[in-house]
Amino acid sequence: MKNDLTYLLSKQLQAVTDGEPNLIANLSNASALLNDHLSDINWAGFYLWEEVDDELVLGPFQGKVACVRIKKGQGVCGSALEQEKTLVVPDVHQFPGHIACDSASQSEIVVPLIKAGRKIGVLDVDAPITDRFTQEDQNMLEEFCSVLLGVM
Repeated sequence: MKNDLTYLLSKQLQAVTDGEPNLIANLSNASALLNDHLSDINWAGFYLWEEVDDELVLGPFQGKVACVRIKKGQGVCGSALEQEKTLVVPDVHQFPGHIACDSASQSEIVVPLIKAGRKIGVLDVDAPITDRFTQEDQNMLEEFCSVLLGVM
C-alpha cells in the first residue's frame, strides 16, 4: 500500500537526516532510500540549482551515469523547476525536448525543491517502463521532498 510506503519513507528519511546539516550527505541517503524502496525504477537522484549558471547540476543519485548539466526550461527536470510544479511524464519520448541520459528510461517524475521561494533543485526518478508513476507516487514523492526540505 502506497500510504504505508509514504509513511515508511518519511520516517526513514527523518531518521537518517536527523541532526545532519550536510546537504550532500542527506541527498545521498535520500536517493538511496528511494532506490531501495521504489519498484520498477532505474534512476533516482537530485539535480541542484546553480543560479549563477542558470542551470541544474547533477547531485547525489543512484543509477547509471547521468547528464551533468541541464539548462533551466530544458527537459523534464529543467521544465519542472521553471514551472515550479511536479511533472509526471508517462512516456518520455512524447515529452518535447526530453533529454535522454539513459535510453532505457521510459517514464519520469520530477519534483521541484523550493524552500521559502528559493530554488534548490529537483528530485528526478526514472523508470524503464511507460506509465510507471501514478498520482499516489506523486503524492508520496512530494511528501518525501517536504520532509527533505524541512532539514535543509
